[in-house]
Amino acid sequence: MVAKSDLPEVSLDPAGLYREEIFTDRRAGTIRRLTPVTVEGATDPKRPVLFSGQTQLLTPAGVLPLGFEIEAGTLAEALARFPEGVNAALEQAIDEAREMRREAASRIVVPDVGAAGLGSGAAPGVGGKIKFP
Repeated sequence: MVAKSDLPEVSLDPAGLYREEIFTDRRAGTIRRLTPVTVEGATDPKRPVLFSGQTQLLTPAGVLPLGFEIEAGTLAEALARFPEGVNAALEQAIDEAREMRREAASRIVVPDVGAAGLGSGAAPGVGGKIKFP
């Protein structure tokens, strides 16, 4: 059982509140607009409005979700920059997949210690794990 003192204290930052709005064409993706707000819920003009995009691409391996930030000041700018954000996120995902493939291909397989050249890793005369009566 977890003691109450072991649990982290979770709280929201009153100076970092945003109102979230989602815009979608129900086909290509979504744009999230995060508008900074005060504790009272009024728009905070001292902080910038943030935009992010999300879409999914169908690949031979399945659906690939893509999420990305959009540098824009208005919803119209975010809509115009959505395609370049998708392209940048896709390029980054491809680069990450290539890097993971390189890392997997470069792993060195080390035989069991004490195998003395035996492929099974078993001691001489012991055999494998399967035992016959």
